[in-house]
Amino acid sequence: MDGFTTQELMAILAMQGFAGVSFFSVLLLMALGLAIIYGQMRVINMAHGEFMVIGAYATYLCSVTLGQLPGMTDYYLFLALPVAFASAFVVGYLVEWVLIRHLYHRPLDTLLATWGLALIMQQGFRSAFGAREVSVIVPGWLRGSYQPTMMIDIPLNGIAILVLTLFVTLGVWWLLFRSRWGLRVRCTTANREMSGAIGINTKRVDRMTFALGCGIAGIAGAAFTTISSTGPTSGSLYIVDTFLVVVFGGAGSLLGTIASAFSIAQAQSVMEFFMGGSMAKVLTLLTVIAILLIRPEGLVASKVRR
Repeated sequence: MDGFTTQELMAILAMQGFAGVSFFSVLLLMALGLAIIYGQMRVINMAHGEFMVIGAYATYLCSVTLGQLPGMTDYYLFLALPVAFASAFVVGYLVEWVLIRHLYHRPLDTLLATWGLALIMQQGFRSAFGAREVSVIVPGWLRGSYQPTMMIDIPLNGIAILVLTLFVTLGVWWLLFRSRWGLRVRCTTANREMSGAIGINTKRVDRMTFALGCGIAGIAGAAFTTISSTGPTSGSLYIVDTFLVVVFGGAGSLLGTIASAFSIAQAQSVMEFFMGGSMAKVLTLLTVIAILLIRPEGLVASKVRR
């Protein structure tokens, strides 16, 4: 901390904290989808990052296509978000039907199968879009920053991603805890056999749950394009942190996922400035492991499928 005045240090902490909020937003969008898939279905989806990349490339295509039309550069993102969700949702639906439905109650098999799927999808991205990273045309209203003080600069795209994350989180909460579909999901999670006996189509619940989780990852990909370029392996950069968030927060717990994503993102963002990215990640991981040794069920305990 030597060399910084108190005012400079406070400004650094504020800006790093908001940088952590941007990271938290993308991480939470990723973790929400994975929490639904892993927490509710006990499927270890190692290809979850690739569904984020599907959403990112869908946003890129919308940017390239609509950006050529007069006056659409600033508005293509409003169409890209539902397209990114729908693209990842449809692919997730097909993956569950072709592959995942044969592997329930075999978590290690789902890990291996989805890891192989991730490699296949990465090669597919390389073949379709090339190995080089691509970037979208950032809308004018997302450029620039907000300056609450002379020393604090908050990017506008980070604010927009945070607002989007809040809307998606509220939507997931409503779906899981206020809709009839969410009731079916929770019933299936609690007792599959009894749910089937009372007329719930558990296979359809599984398929829609997996597809929804993938669709939310697609939205994360759309948000990701506004802060970074997209490449075939971009999803693999987030998968470890995403699993860490889900396990640390408590499998299937929405509140735990939010608290875990915020804690991990803020810790990494602040420590990266003072000690570098690798050391910050190591210290964050060691802290999470220490807490899980004391509280193995995670921050918020939640019932999962038997």
